[in-house]
Amino acid sequence: MIFGAIVAGGIGSRMGVSGIPKQFMNLGDKPIIIHTLEKFILCDKINYIYIGVHKDWTVYMDDLLDKYKIDKERIFIVKGGDDRNKTIMNIINGIEKKFGESDSHVIVTHDAVRPFVTLRIIQDNIDMAVSYGACDTAAPAIDTIVESNDGKIISSIPDRRKLYQGQTPQSFKMKKLKNLYENISESEKSILTDACKIFLLKNEPVYLVKGENSNIKITTIEDYKIAQAMVKGEKIEPNFN
Repeated sequence: MIFGAIVAGGIGSRMGVSGIPKQFMNLGDKPIIIHTLEKFILCDKINYIYIGVHKDWTVYMDDLLDKYKIDKERIFIVKGGDDRNKTIMNIINGIEKKFGESDSHVIVTHDAVRPFVTLRIIQDNIDMAVSYGACDTAAPAIDTIVESNDGKIISSIPDRRKLYQGQTPQSFKMKKLKNLYENISESEKSILTDACKIFLLKNEPVYLVKGENSNIKITTIEDYKIAQAMVKGEKIEPNFN
């Protein structure tokens, strides 16, 4: 079976807006997370969709499903964990409790605040995870990447042709992801930034799925303004100040 996993457990506010997590802020006429969820609903390869939400916001999320007339038959809400990967593990535990363990289960994990993911990206993730076990969505780096060890002087300039901008979805054979996670140390868990790192720590291959530059993550006010313009079809004027 194929499971969508929308990670929405955060309550942080790098956006600089207090009172509501950014995934629940309106983008156009509905919350960011509803835009994201609707993209997953469109994919008929996905059997069920799980949403990992901070425990204080699960009722709010359920109310949003009602408000925007989302059919709940395929959707489950679970409590998020202390970090991204713990939220994913909570989702996996919820899936296994209801549907059991299986070597063939695939989980497609995605940031709630990436509402512009395309159906093509989701389908490619599913196909790649089914075939190879693990994949990450990534777009080729456009800008030259500069490395600095001290934040003051350039240490190196890597070859841009070998660099990619990581996005989501990240998709996996679910049982293998869980087993790898349970067999890394607490110190290794503390440095994880995403689920793909779990595979790399164990020298397991992660295949690339072609991303899109439009598949942005809404993290800052500037991101939010760009996303609003994208939804409204507005022209984004360059800022040269």
